[in-house]
Amino acid sequence: MAYFAKLNNGTVERVISVSNSDLGEPASSFPQTEQAGREFISNILCLEGEWLQTSYNASFRRNYAGIGFSYDHGRDAFIPPNPFPSWLLDDETCRWIAPVAYPDDGKAYTWDESITNWKEITNDPN
Repeated sequence: MAYFAKLNNGTVERVISVSNSDLGEPASSFPQTEQAGREFISNILCLEGEWLQTSYNASFRRNYAGIGFSYDHGRDAFIPPNPFPSWLLDDETCRWIAPVAYPDDGKAYTWDESITNWKEITNDPN
């Protein structure tokens, strides 16, 4: 199975699967399957737009594309939405990381953007 993301102004708006048999598998692999997939999507499924192949196990384009992800042409990578303004994009993984490392004390935490730090999750409603 191969997966393809439809882009709209650089943002993923849909992800579909295409059978390997429709891509010339098993003889073909990425990037050859991308062109075969585009042709199948256009000619057989009659879907328009810009389609890029995405990897479920992130073996190419760094992350599996999801709806709302952006595609960075320079990095050739799908990038998830930024969860918080203070988080930074890791150039290697193209994933967002907190400016403060997650505590390693066995407790559960959630990010608190107002203090730009992790806040312990407790049963106390205050």
